[in-house]
Amino acid sequence: MGHFSDKVILITGASSGIGKAMALQMADKNVHFILAARRLDELKLLRQDCEKKGATCTHLFIDMQSPDAIAAFAATVLQQFQKIDVLINNAGISQRSQAEETAIEVDRKIMEVNFFAQVSLTKSLWPLLIKSPHANIVLISSVVGTFGFPQRSAYSASKHALEGFFESWMLENKRENIFFTTVSPGRIYTNISYSALKADGSAHQQLDEGQAKGISAEACAKKIINGIIRNKRKVYVAQQEMVLVILRKCLPFLFFRLVKKLKLS
Repeated sequence: MGHFSDKVILITGASSGIGKAMALQMADKNVHFILAARRLDELKLLRQDCEKKGATCTHLFIDMQSPDAIAAFAATVLQQFQKIDVLINNAGISQRSQAEETAIEVDRKIMEVNFFAQVSLTKSLWPLLIKSPHANIVLISSVVGTFGFPQRSAYSASKHALEGFFESWMLENKRENIFFTTVSPGRIYTNISYSALKADGSAHQQLDEGQAKGISAEACAKKIINGIIRNKRKVYVAQQEMVLVILRKCLPFLFFRLVKKLKLS
C-alpha cells in the first residue's frame, strides 16, 4: 500500500461494506483518511482500526440524502485540508420494488442519494482534487449501471446517470493529474440489501440469497484498489453477472430472454 503514502483519501459510506473494507486495506503509515457516513459510532471504530495500522484519520458525519448536509461536510473538508488525492464515492442506496408500484418519492430519493449527491460532493471538492499531483475520482456504480434489471428501476437509472455524467466529465477533463475510475460491482456480500427501499420507501430488511453468495467485500475492495493504482477507467467486480454484461452488448435478444427468467433476490 506504499502507493497511498502521503495521500489524503476520502471515502463516503465508510462505516460498512465496500467502503470499510477499502479503508482497512489502504490503511498504512503516512496515509490520511477522511471517513464519512451517517453512523458515527461505526466510523469511530473503523478509525481506531485504521490508526492501529499507522494511518491518521478524520471521521465526519454526512447524509447523502441532504444537500445541506453535503454542503456543510464539504465546507468542513475545504477548511481543514489542503488537497484530496483519492475521492471514493461509495455511499448509496439500493432498491427492491416493481417500477409501477414504486412511489415517485422513492424514485426521487434514490436518484438524490446515488446521483445528485455524488455529483454535488465531487463538484464541491473539486478545488482540493485539482491541487493534488495525482487525483483519483472513484465512482462505485453497479453492473446494473450497464443494463436495466427487474426491481431495480430507480437504482439502475441512478447508476446509468452517474456513469453517463462522469464519463462526460472525464472526456471534458484536460488536467493530466485527474483520473476517473468507475467501478461496476455485481452481487457483493454486504448489508446493502437490508436498507434497500421497497415500493413504499420502507427498508427491505433482509439479506438476499444471491447477495449472500456474492463476492466478499474484502475481495471487492482489493480489486478496486488495484484499479485505482493502475488508473483504470472501468473496473468490473462480478461473477456470473459478467455474462449479462457481455450478452447485453453482443446478444441483446438473449439477454432480455434470460433476465426475465432469473431469480431476483
